Amino acid sequence: MIAQTVLPFKLEITKDEVTPHAGLAVFGEFCHAMGLPQMVDRELPCPGSGAGYLPWQFVEPLLLMLHGGGRALEDMRQIRMDTGLRELLRMDVVPSSDATGDWLRRMGAGAGLCGLGSVNRQIVRRALNRDATDEYTLDIDATQIVAEKRDAKRTYKGEIGYMPMLGVLAENGLAVGDEFREGNDSPGARNLEFIEYCVSRMPRGKRIAHLRSDSAAYQARIFDWCEQNNASFAVGADLDSAVMEAIARIPEQEWREYQDGQVAETIHAMNRGNKAFRLVVIRRPIQRDLFWEEDPRLRYKVIASNREESSEETIAWYNQRGEAMENRIKELKLGFGMDRMPCGEIEANAVFFRIGVLAYNLFVLFKLLALPGNWQRHQVRTVRWRLYQTAGKVVTHAGALFLKIRLWMYNVFEEVRARCRELAWA
Repeated sequence: MIAQTVLPFKLEITKDEVTPHAGLAVFGEFCHAMGLPQMVDRELPCPGSGAGYLPWQFVEPLLLMLHGGGRALEDMRQIRMDTGLRELLRMDVVPSSDATGDWLRRMGAGAGLCGLGSVNRQIVRRALNRDATDEYTLDIDATQIVAEKRDAKRTYKGEIGYMPMLGVLAENGLAVGDEFREGNDSPGARNLEFIEYCVSRMPRGKRIAHLRSDSAAYQARIFDWCEQNNASFAVGADLDSAVMEAIARIPEQEWREYQDGQVAETIHAMNRGNKAFRLVVIRRPIQRDLFWEEDPRLRYKVIASNREESSEETIAWYNQRGEAMENRIKELKLGFGMDRMPCGEIEANAVFFRIGVLAYNLFVLFKLLALPGNWQRHQVRTVRWRLYQTAGKVVTHAGALFLKIRLWMYNVFEEVRARCRELAWA
C-alpha cells in the first residue's frame, strides 16, 4: 500500500470554536481596561449616519492585526475570520480592508490625526502619572520609510518614501510624540517645534529634563531652549568649518587615550547662540586598506553638550541612544509593520502611522502594567510567539463564556487578567 502522506496523521474539520490567537484576547481586555474604546469614540469623528461603523470598530481590529503580526490591511481578514477571538472581545463586526482604507483616507482628510494624537496623549499621561519618576530623557530622531506611493517624495538617502519624526522617553520607551513628514523634508527641519510639541504632551508635574539627538538637532535655537528650560543635552555635532577649527586648536597634550582612539574637549559657541557649550571630541585613525600603507588622516566624532561631567561619561550617556532610540524605532517599524504604508495619500498614511505608534505604546504599557515581570525585556515578536499565538477553545456553557487553554499558559493569562481588573477599577 502506498502512503498518501509523509506523516501518519489525518485531517478533519471541527465545529468547535477554536482561536489561534487566544493571547490577543487578553491584550484586547487590557485595551478595554485602559478605557480605550471610549477614548477613541470620543476623540475621533463619528460616522454621519447610524449605519456607519464607530471609530473603535476600525481601530480595534487594526491594533489586533498589528500586534498579531499583520503587515497590510488585507491581513485584517485573519481577525475577521477568527470568530472565536471576536466572540471573546464582543466584536460583532470587522470592517473589510477596503472599508478600512476608505476610513483612513477620511480620517486623514478630517480631524482623525488630531483625535488619535489626543488618544495617545491620554494613554501616555495615564502611564506617567503612575510612575514615580518626575524627570525624563527625550530622544528624537527621524526615520526613513521606503514607499513607492503616488505622492511620496525622494528622501536625502535617495529612496522614495516618507521621513517621520519620533520622540521617545528613554526611561520607559513610550513614544510621546510623532510627526509624519514628506520624504524630502530635512531631518533637521522644525526640530525645536517638535521638541516643544513633545514637552506639551507631558502631564503636570513631569518634565523633559534631558535631550539627546543626532546632528539633525545641532541648532543654536535648540541649545538656547535647553538652557532656558534647565535641560541638559548631548547632540551630535556637524563637522563644519567652525567645529573643525575648534578641534584644531585643542593642544596635543590634552588628548588622552580612549578605547581605540583618543578623546579631548573644548568650548565652542555658535554665531546665533546665546551661550557656549562643550565639544567632546573622539578621534580615531581611518582604517587602512589591506594592501596600502596606513592612512595618516583621522576621523572625528563630536558631541555637543552642556552636561557637567567627564568626557567619558558624556560619551557613554550619548551612546545609550542606540538602545533607547534606534532599537525602539526598529521595534516600531519591523515589530509593528510601520516599515510600509498602505495608502497612496500622505494624510491617510499619517493616520495609519499614528495608529502604529498607538499600538507600540500599548505594547510598552501592556508589558509594564499587565505582563509578569520576567516578560519586561521581550520584544513584540517574542510576546507574539509565546503569548499572542496561544491556541484556545471558546466554549459557551450554562450561559457563561469560557476560554480553554493549556495548563502551561494558564497562570500567565490569569495574572494578566487580574492586573487588567485592577486597571479598570483604578
